Order: sequence, then C-alpha cells, then structure tokens
Amino acid sequence: MKSILLHKHFEKRYSKLSKKIREAFKIRKNLFLEDMHSPTLGTHALNGKYKGYQSFNVTGNIRVVYKEEKEDIFLFVDIGTHPELYS
Repeated sequence: MKSILLHKHFEKRYSKLSKKIREAFKIRKNLFLEDMHSPTLGTHALNGKYKGYQSFNVTGNIRVVYKEEKEDIFLFVDIGTHPELYS
C-alpha cells in the first residue's frame, strides 16, 4: 500500500491554494495512490534542481513535485504552477 508524506514546504504552499485547486488535488492524489502511472497524471521525471524527483499534473497549470523515499512511500515536496516550481 502506498503512503504519502507531506513536506512542510508543500503544506505551506497547499494551504495558500484556492478551494477549487485543493479539491482537484485530492482527486489526483487518490488517482496517484491507485495508479501513479495513469496517463491522466502525466507523471514524469525531473531534471535540474529537481533531479531525482518526479512530477504529476493536478490541473493544466498546477503540478506536484515528489520523490519516492522508500518503496511505496512518497514525499510530496512542492505544489504550484510551472513557473513557480521551475523558475
């Protein structure tokens, strides 16, 4: 069974999101737990400052950055728009 841990930075950014985005995140998080490779999520490996991390889409503009800490234990480290995360 997969488990998700939330980094403090993720929690802080998540709390500032609109209710609509938080609801979309909950739906995508559940999909992630069911099938992290679902095409709907667009899961992909990252480079640069996030080398070793992966990302999935919450909406067309909002992404979650995470890394697998141990088998089936995932740390969500950040959430935000593409420019917020990668600029």
